[in-house]
Amino acid sequence: MSRPDHMDVAAYALGVLDEQDTERFEEHLATCWACAAELETMVPVVGLLSGIDGETMMALEQTATDPALLDRTLVAVRADRRRTRFRQLLATAAAVVVFGGLTGFGFVSVTDDGSPGVLAESTPSAPAIDPPTSVPTAAPTGPGVGGNEEEGDQRDATDPTTGVQTTMFMVNRDYGTRINFNLRKLPGPRICRLLVVRKNGSTEVISTWSVPPGGYGTNTRPQGLELSASTSALVGDIKQLQVQSVDGNGVASPLVTVPM
Repeated sequence: MSRPDHMDVAAYALGVLDEQDTERFEEHLATCWACAAELETMVPVVGLLSGIDGETMMALEQTATDPALLDRTLVAVRADRRRTRFRQLLATAAAVVVFGGLTGFGFVSVTDDGSPGVLAESTPSAPAIDPPTSVPTAAPTGPGVGGNEEEGDQRDATDPTTGVQTTMFMVNRDYGTRINFNLRKLPGPRICRLLVVRKNGSTEVISTWSVPPGGYGTNTRPQGLELSASTSALVGDIKQLQVQSVDGNGVASPLVTVPM
């Protein structure tokens, strides 16, 4: 071990060694207990020096020949640090109060089971087929239903013929209406779409998706399907929302209808 290796402890602690010298010193430090012990004693000093800015260092140099001035400078530095710590404490307390107030609000999470849901462009479609009136159902509590209440106007329906169940939430937006919905008792495989029927008789497909062989909300796959789509139609302009099944020839048949 060379003497320069032992002289580099302070330089290493202050972080002024270049990359090559740092690697060399760390190799030396791994086998030298004396340098390791000396480095450990320097850690608190380095921490104190990191809080001193350039102006303070210049002031300390100027007080080297005047002990009384040095004492006054150190007192001023300590007082400034106490004020800084006090301001930090007040800022932390204020942040805690603000965060505590925010926790009083509810948070809505949207679950996603990885099922594909592709938003479709508005396309002309055949008029909606009037199925047997879907009957309202109780709010869902089975698998695939989150436990967090959604925002918006809630509508529940079950088709008496197909057995498909849905819960839809209509949310007014500046651009129209956002529709969050989930489906259960939906067998597969099949291609489905969500159709908006306006009161003026026009229709709009706002979402399409595929259903795997196990379906959603079934005995084979208990997890329900949750999707979200948007339409330019306002809630007051919508007559009904209809989930349809589309065969290979593009012919649509209703699975469940939600009247408005």
